[in-house]
Amino acid sequence: MTMRFIFSLLFFLSAFPLLAQVTQPEQEIEKDSLAPLVDSKYREDQFYASIAYILVQDAPAAFAKNSLSTGLTAGFLRDMPVNKARNRSVAVGLGYSYNNIKQNLLIAETGDTRSYTIDEADTFDKNKLVLHYLELPLELRWRNSDSISHKFWRVYAGFKVSYLFASKSQTDFADNSVKVTGNDDLNKIMYGTYLSVGWNTWNLYAYYGLNPIFKSATLDTGQKINFNSLNLGLMFYIL
Repeated sequence: MTMRFIFSLLFFLSAFPLLAQVTQPEQEIEKDSLAPLVDSKYREDQFYASIAYILVQDAPAAFAKNSLSTGLTAGFLRDMPVNKARNRSVAVGLGYSYNNIKQNLLIAETGDTRSYTIDEADTFDKNKLVLHYLELPLELRWRNSDSISHKFWRVYAGFKVSYLFASKSQTDFADNSVKVTGNDDLNKIMYGTYLSVGWNTWNLYAYYGLNPIFKSATLDTGQKINFNSLNLGLMFYIL
């Protein structure tokens, strides 16, 4: 019994290296099969979102913002590489833009007539102009990316056309609230340029409106209102 056990043990030990030699290549093959492969047809940054601080340009002398004015965008861009390395591309898309401008320009409406007054004394509790746009962006893109790593530098320059589909100005006083919706004095079509520059998740974003927010509005003093939007903030891209 003892001799039989010893022979069995010696046979197992002599066969173990052979088993190891057989199984080792299989493990290596399995490991190698999981290695990332370069995708020659990959696309980058096809969903986007931004948050920005709105600075109003070309406003009347007494105009002032009374709180933080914010702009938000979100949408989809179709990335279309134009070179073999796929780090140069153009992109076109569709998105939504929300702008909340908090300032001292009071807007009132009587029938089809609207009046505009700058309240330098800040007699109101809250005052805001909210604008909702559909936007069509077009971008020229440079990046040093590939299909494996999503951490890379990018410089995206764009132009977009925006359509105003809803608007509301609201002034809250201590005892009442004044609201104006669907203001026809606002430009329905807006267009502007923008730039997004950054690394990985964090990208600095700047947009400048090339035409004014109002098309035909004048103050009670007779001065024409020319508001151009300058948005400064952060842009985020998602595959």
